[in-house]
Amino acid sequence: MERDFREVVQSWLDGNFDEATKAQIRELQANDPVGLEDAFYRNLEFGTGGLRGIMGVGTNRMNKYTVGMATQGLANYMKANCEGPLSVCISYDSRNNSPEFAQIAANVLAANGIHVYIFDKLHPIALMSYSVRMKKATAGIMITASHNPKEYNGYKVYWEDGAQLPPKHADAVAAEMNRIDIFNDVKVANYEEAVASGMIQIMGKETDEAFLECALGQVIYQEEIDKAADVKIVFTPFHGTGHILVPEALKRAGFKNIYPVAEQMVIDGNFPTVASPNPENPEGFYLGVELADKVGSDLIIGTDPDADRIGVMVRGDDGKFLPITGNQMGALLLDYIITARKATGTMPENPAALKSLVSSEMTRVIAEANGVYMAETFTGFKFLAEKINQFKPVYDNFSWFVCAAPVDDPKIAVAVLIFQGGQGGLGAPVAREVIAQYLELDKAYENYSVNSTLTQ
Repeated sequence: MERDFREVVQSWLDGNFDEATKAQIRELQANDPVGLEDAFYRNLEFGTGGLRGIMGVGTNRMNKYTVGMATQGLANYMKANCEGPLSVCISYDSRNNSPEFAQIAANVLAANGIHVYIFDKLHPIALMSYSVRMKKATAGIMITASHNPKEYNGYKVYWEDGAQLPPKHADAVAAEMNRIDIFNDVKVANYEEAVASGMIQIMGKETDEAFLECALGQVIYQEEIDKAADVKIVFTPFHGTGHILVPEALKRAGFKNIYPVAEQMVIDGNFPTVASPNPENPEGFYLGVELADKVGSDLIIGTDPDADRIGVMVRGDDGKFLPITGNQMGALLLDYIITARKATGTMPENPAALKSLVSSEMTRVIAEANGVYMAETFTGFKFLAEKINQFKPVYDNFSWFVCAAPVDDPKIAVAVLIFQGGQGGLGAPVAREVIAQYLELDKAYENYSVNSTLTQ
């Protein structure tokens, strides 16, 4: 049954909401009736990606009340279906309101008797996923809208394996949300009191160190990294969470010359230097290109606000920078990992790799030419994670999407594993050999008898 959005608007004006929220509603009533209807005509939908939407007042917007309702729905589902003790790890990105939304989620969980581990400041999504595994938590929450424009924020939920919520759990949480009365059913604890009681526990440097130790432990070919230690790498986090751990990981791995783009190292949810903080858009790298030209670098790396997406630019023969597409990077990563495993005598007995249905067939050709089984899944990291769990008993995980146990989160390749190797990394050739490979991709196509259009 369709609802009258005007009745919902009035219920918010009459309900137990703060005066600032009510003032914003009245402002929309007076000046933007179309925007008012869009904000209240439906509830923001909870799916396998959690919530994502424009920030503002209303049931179809990301705000403290819709975040609270989503968290209450998650808490209800966990209490009804999961064995205790229950706990959730929470992180957040650099977007406007992300710290506040993270704290609201923590308050609701604590009020429901669910233990919370929350980061002391913004952290990459990989750290949240890692902490779920490390703390043996029931679930994880990441406040982020990934690479979307500044007006957006989101609420991603992860399960006990560190991967995004699979459809069956997401549907059940959505059903719980639909049963909630936003006015009366959302329980909220006092943050300071919950921290003092131990119900909310702060995570910080100790988790960072554990993550870095695990990530750097995945290196395949340290000798190659050592040879490339002097390569100059320009890095930009696009105002996001990669600003600390990515440069630190690269330095600890042995790379000596990391040049951060200063203007984009500033944490700012308005992303003032780019139209959109998506590292797959080459135009966002203009400051990185300027710095690379200044310092003499041939490689630029960028991560999005929650550092689960990476963009790479390399200097071509004509001196201009060119982007490496996701499919091209996947082919180069897989080819390198196979080559490095063979060179170091560490190829698993039953090697396997994963790709999504929409990813390049070049990776399949590379895998099969080297005796590596290639599995395929629907698009989405949650499906990749499910497939990994299915063939773990048979195949030694060998994939450019994932890090070796205990970190099976596909997004863990935020930066360090892309560059360091292991079950999801590229190793030193990203700074040297891979640039050469990229500039001569046609040779790779020729080697595997594949048309170049397969990697576009």
